[in-house]
Amino acid sequence: MRRSRSLRTSAAVLLLALTAACGSQAQAESPSGQSAVTLKVGATGWKVEEAVLKFAHLDDTPYKVKWNVFQGGDLQLQAIRADALDVASSSEIPPIFAAADGKPNFKVVAVQRGSTLNQEVVVPKGSKVTDIAGLKGKKVGYVQNTTAHYFLYQLLKQAGLKWSDVDAKPLLPNDGLAALNGGGIDAFASFGTSIITAHQQGATTVGSGKDILSGNFLWTARDSVLKDPAQQAATADLIARITQAYAYVRDGRVAEFAKIVSSNTHQPLAQANKDLVAQQTQRPTQARTVGDDTIASQQKVADVFSELGALKEPLDVKSFWSTKLNTELAADLKKTL
Repeated sequence: MRRSRSLRTSAAVLLLALTAACGSQAQAESPSGQSAVTLKVGATGWKVEEAVLKFAHLDDTPYKVKWNVFQGGDLQLQAIRADALDVASSSEIPPIFAAADGKPNFKVVAVQRGSTLNQEVVVPKGSKVTDIAGLKGKKVGYVQNTTAHYFLYQLLKQAGLKWSDVDAKPLLPNDGLAALNGGGIDAFASFGTSIITAHQQGATTVGSGKDILSGNFLWTARDSVLKDPAQQAATADLIARITQAYAYVRDGRVAEFAKIVSSNTHQPLAQANKDLVAQQTQRPTQARTVGDDTIASQQKVADVFSELGALKEPLDVKSFWSTKLNTELAADLKKTL
């Protein structure tokens, strides 16, 4: 497999058409006006997307990317709402709460299929709790408005418990880890690096969101991005590059990329390699365009949060989805390496 020299987009044609329609004599910058674009893009935990692009030699974008690290996708959506971020990557949950006031300034523009491993409820070393049913009456930390919030509620239901049967404490990942180790909570529902770290500190798993979560992770863009042809094209290009970068990793380079993962997550190399193999085997990381099924998947999640009472009123999620990126993204995804 060879790397792509550049993922060309169709924005040049669009820009020329707009220029002709307006009678303007201005010429688009090369390529596709993207040289003047700087995308502020969110990442959770660590800059894994930036790392995989560099690893696959696909970071030579004709536009600039400024990566911003957050503890969770919920914080990325808050940054989108504050106009401090252009593009966010998150699970299905954060956009639901970010749009709950009915005035979102963003659209979900693409879906990245990904692993649902390392989405767990853990208890500290020495805990006598062995399953979700054992959490009744216990203090349980969770990362609010994220996958952890969702799968904890679903796991409690499966165990015959109500949300009110536990003393639920909303905590950020780092705060939750500190509380778990300090005895402030009896269990913690979280994801990603925080779960990896918890296991390194002796925590054990009592519940998993692996088979509860859809595996749909959403790319969300500010409305202003979709009003700018060059920014829109750059966004489609970036999402496609990440998909191609992971394909490059899976093509016999998992062990090599695991070294980069290990150095950033501070887990033993053997464990990082095992986790990466498991993640890419369970559900290879790859993007897809918006479809009725992806919208329906998030609607199901929103309905659960309405049932839980976390949303003040039912939410129609399709109001903040857009197919505007579909044509460009589909074309970029079809291009060979």
